[in-house]
Amino acid sequence: MNPQQEKARHETRRTFLGKTAGGIGQIALGSLLYSSVPQTVQAAPAILGSGKLPHFAPKAKRVVCLFQSGGMSHVDLFDNKATLAKFNGEEIPASVKGDQRLTGMTSGQSSYPVVAPLWNGRLCGQQGTWISDLLPHTQTIADDVCLVKTVYTEAINHDPAITYMNTGNQQPGYASMGAWVSYGLGTENENLPTFIAMVSQGSGKNPGQPIFSRLWGSGFLPSSHQGVGLRAGASPVLYLNDPPGTDRKQRRAMLDDLANLNRMRAQQLGDPETLTRINAYEMAFRMQTSVPELTDISEESEATLAGYGPEVHKPGSYAANCLLARRLLERDVRFVQLYHRGWDQHIAIGRQLPNQCRDIDQPTAALVKDLKQRGLLEDTLVVFATEFGRTVFSQGVLGSPTMGRDHHGRCFTVWLAGAGIRSGMEYGMTDDFCYNIVENPVHLRDLHATILHCLGIDHARFTYPFRGLDAKLTGVEEAHIVRGILS
Repeated sequence: MNPQQEKARHETRRTFLGKTAGGIGQIALGSLLYSSVPQTVQAAPAILGSGKLPHFAPKAKRVVCLFQSGGMSHVDLFDNKATLAKFNGEEIPASVKGDQRLTGMTSGQSSYPVVAPLWNGRLCGQQGTWISDLLPHTQTIADDVCLVKTVYTEAINHDPAITYMNTGNQQPGYASMGAWVSYGLGTENENLPTFIAMVSQGSGKNPGQPIFSRLWGSGFLPSSHQGVGLRAGASPVLYLNDPPGTDRKQRRAMLDDLANLNRMRAQQLGDPETLTRINAYEMAFRMQTSVPELTDISEESEATLAGYGPEVHKPGSYAANCLLARRLLERDVRFVQLYHRGWDQHIAIGRQLPNQCRDIDQPTAALVKDLKQRGLLEDTLVVFATEFGRTVFSQGVLGSPTMGRDHHGRCFTVWLAGAGIRSGMEYGMTDDFCYNIVENPVHLRDLHATILHCLGIDHARFTYPFRGLDAKLTGVEEAHIVRGILS
């Protein structure tokens, strides 16, 4: 007997009636979807946004997020206070430490001695912003950036904190920042994905904290808005190359036939993800030409390459990824995100932190300068972020080579530059121990709301139905635009 007939013969009456009732809606939806799909897919449409945005004129057209995974030490790099030198080696006052929730790595310590910044710094730019000497190139762009010193989070462990910063929720399964921006605004380059992510391993803690692809996932949004990861080496995107013996014409014919089959399936099921699959195949076809051109840096000038530092020629390095980020942004890719691992200095901070800073200092400054020189910084938002800061007190024995700093979510530093952001300024103030916020707190939700605002999006009206809620990047709690940093 035919397998389909055999299956139908054993189907219960309840199942049959349930399928029949559900099929009516599927037929109607499938008809609507099918009528909107072009009957030829020689050039599939680019990924479109929601069609209703921006809400108002944007300052930024695109975003690059330089995410420093592991938790940068704001104490050592950006937020020095004279009090720290005075109290160095002494117990942090109980009135400052309060009832701070500590991780299991320091909650059992018998003492919590203050550790002043381990390296000197200097006042930079017209506003006299203190930046560590571990970041000499970053010191040169002080007048181009806005340091927000009072970002805070409830998360004190890496995975919830990284997930929170990237998706607006500590739980996995929610849409990432880049996916939200793709959903809202769509693309201006149909030959490259709307959202691209790259990962590099630092010279600090090696290996650093794991970076999961869900951090650039689409969550509950249509999967066409998820980020595409670019890898190092000859195959930046997996399965992009044609099999041996397959030419461009054959590939085109195969994709046309496959698209026809997928459209037939979409008509049967009414599943939008089937139509997404057509777009994914078409994007891959176009990327077979656009990606090799993107990753070929042979036409970059020697001066440009030198600006990013010696590791720019090493595929997969932070320097190489910064240069690729600039090339993506000038090709109007909407959202680019770099993840650099290795900032989790629980031990040996005296050895690890300088190495980690050396990885990112010159390339980061070069990217800002390169964007500015090319006129791209005017409509590009640069976000330099991390998941939390580090404690002002030591983890481990004070003065030991193995000494480090633990996680600290009560306050840490993020900086922004470019479109919509006031340059050459500091925002917010922490206490004399860089431990608590005393002026202008900025929650992660506020940061997300501000990023969306720069793109012309009102975060309160930017929603997607999920589990009975109008889900937002900024979540269900109150979020405020940080207007004090806007130009």
